[in-house]
Amino acid sequence: MASPRPNPLAILTSIRLTVVLLVLSIVLVFTATLDQVHLGVWGVQEKYFRSFFVFSQIAGTSIFVPVFPGGYLLGAALIVNLLAAHAYRFRLSWRKSGIWLTHAGIILLLVAEGISGILQKDNQMRIDVGQTRRYSESFRENELAIIETTHPGYDDVVSVPSELLSESASIQHPKLPFVVRPVAYYPNATLRMRSQVPNAPPGVATAGEGTDIVATPVPVTTKPDEANWPTGYVELVGPEGSIGTFLISTMLLEPETITYQGRTWRLALRAKRDYLPFSITLKKFTHDIYPGTDIPRDFASTILLKSDDGRDDREVRIFMNNPLRYAGRAFYQAGYANNDHTTVLQVVRNPSWRIPYLSCALIVLGLLVQFGIHLFGFFLRRRSGTPQPSPALRPGPAPSPPAP
Repeated sequence: MASPRPNPLAILTSIRLTVVLLVLSIVLVFTATLDQVHLGVWGVQEKYFRSFFVFSQIAGTSIFVPVFPGGYLLGAALIVNLLAAHAYRFRLSWRKSGIWLTHAGIILLLVAEGISGILQKDNQMRIDVGQTRRYSESFRENELAIIETTHPGYDDVVSVPSELLSESASIQHPKLPFVVRPVAYYPNATLRMRSQVPNAPPGVATAGEGTDIVATPVPVTTKPDEANWPTGYVELVGPEGSIGTFLISTMLLEPETITYQGRTWRLALRAKRDYLPFSITLKKFTHDIYPGTDIPRDFASTILLKSDDGRDDREVRIFMNNPLRYAGRAFYQAGYANNDHTTVLQVVRNPSWRIPYLSCALIVLGLLVQFGIHLFGFFLRRRSGTPQPSPALRPGPAPSPPAP
């Protein structure tokens, strides 16, 4: 009898590895669910699921060490385990086609989650009744906007990502007659008037409203009911020297106005904007509640959608569980503000949003195909008259006669 084929990838194809990975995934989900109270949804996603390792801080230090595998690592390991098992144990056969389709759907579902974690962008759009918007704003990313308002018919905007503000390198743009030099950047800070701070430290800002304000850095928060207020200082340097050091913060309501070489700019640190190739005008917002309670029953926004190319000019009603999908983005009804005068739309841009639907379809199709193959074989055996004895009725050795 031929000896069994050796398996050089015994560890990767082991069913024990599959069980261990599934148990670790359950523990990860359970721990993340408990920690969601402290970190919020976004914080949990970034710490547990959209990472290769879960890190924990050593008490009394600023050192973080890996303590558990993250979602990316567990997902990649499950994919490798499944592919290795298929390569070693399964052979291409129509009788196994359902298993192949089911496993292909599972692999595609894991890959889709990884792609979504990397490419998905979540923004929001706040629109007052009668107002028109052409952009959405990021929840977490910020930008330094340097807006030239010299021209009466339009504004010329130069956007600097906030990541560059945390570096010391100077920023030069051909549209700007000056260089932007980051001085300091705090992902979260509090602002207080200098007159209200006893023994206030020396000011960093040398020009603008920031000379009367003290910025104090504080730890970043991920709790859903708390907000971060990124703040920083930038120095503008022209050919003749420094123009001034200005305070920038998302907490400031009005941008800083600068006049230089006969031209006017506004300087503002704000949520990063995603400009759209169409405009949205809020015509009507409705907010229904259950009778006798304050529990919301439905939110609905009636908008006017106009594309820049003139192909679309129509009214659309967006309400709960019925988003608008247009130009690669999905607009969900997320909430309201200002006594039902302002709607809040969540704007999701996910190039891989169709993949989970395809994955689930493959899984269902695979299960139906595999079940159908076995059912069809069962009917064929019954039709041909092949006996199918029950295991309990299979013949066995004759019982021994009783001893005399």
